[in-house]
Amino acid sequence: MPIEKSGLHFPKKFLWGASVSAHQVEGKTNNQWTAWELENAKSRAAQASYHLADLASWPLIEKEAKDPASYVSGDATRHYALYEQDFDLLDQLHMNAFRFSIEWSRVEPTEGAWNVEAIEHYKKYVAALKKRGIEPMITLFHFTLPQWFAAKGGFEKHGNIKYFVRFAERVLHELGPHVRYVITINEPEIYAYESYMAGNWPPNVTSKKRGWRVLRHLASAHNQVAKLLHSANRRYKVSVAKNSNYFYAGDDAWLSRKSAEIMQYYQDDYFLRKVVKHCDFIGVNFYFSNRVYGYRVHNPDEKVSDMGWDLSPADIQHALERLSEKYHLPLIVTENGLADKEDTYRKWWLTQTLIGMQKAMDNGVKLQGYLHWSLIDNFEWDKGIWPRFGLAGVDYATGKRTLRPSAIWFGKIIKYLRQEG
Repeated sequence: MPIEKSGLHFPKKFLWGASVSAHQVEGKTNNQWTAWELENAKSRAAQASYHLADLASWPLIEKEAKDPASYVSGDATRHYALYEQDFDLLDQLHMNAFRFSIEWSRVEPTEGAWNVEAIEHYKKYVAALKKRGIEPMITLFHFTLPQWFAAKGGFEKHGNIKYFVRFAERVLHELGPHVRYVITINEPEIYAYESYMAGNWPPNVTSKKRGWRVLRHLASAHNQVAKLLHSANRRYKVSVAKNSNYFYAGDDAWLSRKSAEIMQYYQDDYFLRKVVKHCDFIGVNFYFSNRVYGYRVHNPDEKVSDMGWDLSPADIQHALERLSEKYHLPLIVTENGLADKEDTYRKWWLTQTLIGMQKAMDNGVKLQGYLHWSLIDNFEWDKGIWPRFGLAGVDYATGKRTLRPSAIWFGKIIKYLRQEG
């Protein structure tokens, strides 16, 4: 796509950036995942062939997928120590925004005891971004909990929300003067489903009742933190990062259309309706669409990621338009990307995504930013290190970062769009 002839035009103040989360990149975290990973690494590796051998990417990922060490976050990508190098990557890509999470277990490792060193680290971290002219966007909950909070029942107990609010208050007291954008909760329905319904993540619960309870409590947690921040200073822009798959009927059958409608409601609206009054924008995490026939999802799978996810990046247009029309709020794409170790599809993905976002804006969507997932390769929760989402590849043995060809191309696109905005 020759950029000069693309017809793309984004606002001057548009946020161009990338995202990470603490546990996935920092290294040496100590939260509810830490012991779980050590306990489950051997079984995850032993089951890899059963779960993953059908993937087209299996020859590329087999060695790492069968290695128990791949399922222990350990040093991860050493981002906690090497963040300045990673911020240099943002500069190289001409980005002006960066989303990251504050690791609660570092800041409050035991109940009521604040870690001054960790707080100072995040102060320096934010200052380093601001020095480069990069807008920080902090996430307060990105799937990890201090072990003491998990032992109290985590978000399953409504009475525990006060601890999260206290954590948020402390973080914003320390970092507030330098931060505007705050994501309270990342992908609430993913956390509730994987941890409390499917039982794939700690605490490995398989109870729909408990999962729905957690989801309601996460909504309450967002609302309480949003009220706190808005009362402190109206300049805060607060939201959730909502995983928003786009559901559509694959045919004209009534059942297909009705099923897609119901699936979309539970994907987006069940949670958003509980929090939208306390959001200044909606953070949108978009990875794939779901094509519905009857009451089941049957995706075309013409192109798939290394994780086997159907790749339909242009459909971001429909996801954005639906959310905009329904909730009448500005939108920011807070995550969007694919696992693509060989960098086969990422340039195409980004091209189609840019076109989809442009069409959405042309149709009236107030889109304020795009943050790619992720800046660097990361530890992908129960999948370990083999999914490679990074604009920059990471050698886990040495920590070396290398921008992928698609990233270099994307950086040139961003530079042009920022100059033309």
